Amino acid sequence: MRISDLAGATVGAAVSGGLDSCTITRWLVEEGVAVAAVTANLGQPDETNIDDIAVRMRTAGACDADIVDARQALARAGLEVIQAQARYEGGYWNTTGIARYVTVAALLPPLLDRGISVLTHGCTGRGNDQVRFQLAANMLAPQVQVYAPWRDPLFLEQFPGRREMIAYCEQEDIPIRATLDKPYSTDANLLGLTHEAGRLEDLDTPPELVTPGMGVFPRDAPDQAQTVTIRFEDGAPVALDGEHLPLLEVFLRANAIGGAHGLGIGLHTVENRFVGIKSRGVYEAPGMELLGRAYEYLLQLILDRRARPFFDSLSASLARQIYEGYWFDLASTAMRRAVGEITRLATGTIHLNVYRGHAQFAGAENVPHSLYTDASSMEGIGDFDHVDSEGFLGVLGVSARAAHAARQTSGS
Repeated sequence: MRISDLAGATVGAAVSGGLDSCTITRWLVEEGVAVAAVTANLGQPDETNIDDIAVRMRTAGACDADIVDARQALARAGLEVIQAQARYEGGYWNTTGIARYVTVAALLPPLLDRGISVLTHGCTGRGNDQVRFQLAANMLAPQVQVYAPWRDPLFLEQFPGRREMIAYCEQEDIPIRATLDKPYSTDANLLGLTHEAGRLEDLDTPPELVTPGMGVFPRDAPDQAQTVTIRFEDGAPVALDGEHLPLLEVFLRANAIGGAHGLGIGLHTVENRFVGIKSRGVYEAPGMELLGRAYEYLLQLILDRRARPFFDSLSASLARQIYEGYWFDLASTAMRRAVGEITRLATGTIHLNVYRGHAQFAGAENVPHSLYTDASSMEGIGDFDHVDSEGFLGVLGVSARAAHAARQTSGS
């Protein structure tokens, strides 16, 4: 779509209240398009008062500015990421990626109720978020068209970058927090923070350039470990340190504990974007890391040697699905259901020692589906007879000797 297709129309804008949101809203209004701004309350740690976003959007020219509470939905989605251990390219907990699907799912109903059939957003044409917004909207409400100003030549002609957008907002007296002096950009929700762009694009810039928003770097954490106990039932964390809590509160407490000890803060990743280019991010996800590590220790007890590689393949595939925009498609649905078969067995209490960026296993109890027994003991206990392995090794040796005879081994 182009701006010329929207003359006289009302569009629904998914906004965060930041530089892009304010610039796009004012520009659309000046081009004769009415803007109904909608914000998902994702528990953004960088917003002291979420209602301030609505004030900024009305100042920018929005005819309406509503806020939809999506915190519970994001907590549930974040839990699914933990249950699948769905970290993209080995480390990133997909905190921004999963939040895009929650945002679209939360914002579409109020827009459709108003008869609005165009959704606009401030995602750039070089990133992943444009794909997530587009595909999520296409899959959930195909009748809704998506307009992306960052892919409109007319918009790009006026706003090729942040410098022009900041100057525009200052000229229009729109209250923004972005400045040319800020060395990077941040996307925030209750699951984690994503820092990128600006000086972080230079690989000579260390992650410590970032000012953590959810805790401290490990080097600044207390020189004293804290023991944390997490109780899982059917894959869900239901209690921290013996106190039963609703899921959202579990995440908030985990963020506070993990953040205080530098857990999951300052993760540097040069990753492969779906559009085919590499980008650099510095991530924070203290609660996800705390709960995720505890869950991994629980999985070690319940997955056998066939289920483990199957789960690992699901984990990697679902992480890529989330990252690339396919959370709602058939493949993701099938993977999520397969993970659910494992999730229902994930009941138990895990004790962790948290210290300067690390969460070490300290103990496990009340794990009814654990496969860990005394059969592997070096002591004279258990029902696994050492002698039985003689026949087992004899069978394995048949193929080993055949491989040598066929000159298929490195020693042949």
